[in-house]
Amino acid sequence: MASMAAFSLDPLPGLLPVSQTSLLVLVGLTGVGKSTLVEALGLPRLPDRRELVDLYVLPRYGAKPPIPREERFRLTRRFREEFPGGVAEVLARGFVEAHPLLLFDGLRGEAEVAYALAHLPKALFVVLHARDLTRLKRLIRRQDAFDRVALRPEEMAEMEALAEGVLSPEELAEVLALAPAEEVLAKLKIVAEEKRNYDPQGPLRLLAHHPRALVLDTEALTPEEEVGEVRAFLSRHGF
Repeated sequence: MASMAAFSLDPLPGLLPVSQTSLLVLVGLTGVGKSTLVEALGLPRLPDRRELVDLYVLPRYGAKPPIPREERFRLTRRFREEFPGGVAEVLARGFVEAHPLLLFDGLRGEAEVAYALAHLPKALFVVLHARDLTRLKRLIRRQDAFDRVALRPEEMAEMEALAEGVLSPEELAEVLALAPAEEVLAKLKIVAEEKRNYDPQGPLRLLAHHPRALVLDTEALTPEEEVGEVRAFLSRHGF
């Protein structure tokens, strides 16, 4: 397990500004394979995106995790309306203990990446991408409680209408906890909402040919090949 570096928004003794720290920043939407790459690289890392949102974004609006993903999207969208750089602004304003290279997982969308490029001059970027269908399949397989969403009343009503005369309300409730249709619907809502909030083509437009960036198609590469590409990329930059 990679070690976790201390992070604070306050300039505590012994901590350096993140803006003066060498970083490897992963960029990509849910299900592209960031967590797999994080574990495989084994680099010391900063608190990840989910942790920064929990600590510094949700409390701003009186929310406390765990909350459904669509509510997180709503609050992070509200945060970006106030701070266009999104999570990249939180990261860039932080202070961290010294390491030769720290990994951050991760940024999303064109605005966050643009902010990071401008305000984190020592950061390198790895963009991971995959088709929406592939991301959806990975979300279904991973069974992460973080991915839970709430079905709208009309969605529940449609299922109840289909079940009428076939299942009792109690049986329907039991099946909905396990049924593939409900699972796919929930995960599809995540993929669709995330795509609406963060255009996956935005980071590619900024970073596809950028000297500080590496782009990986996680459908075309094995995890081992991805690690090899990243290590070669870091070596070219002196790490």
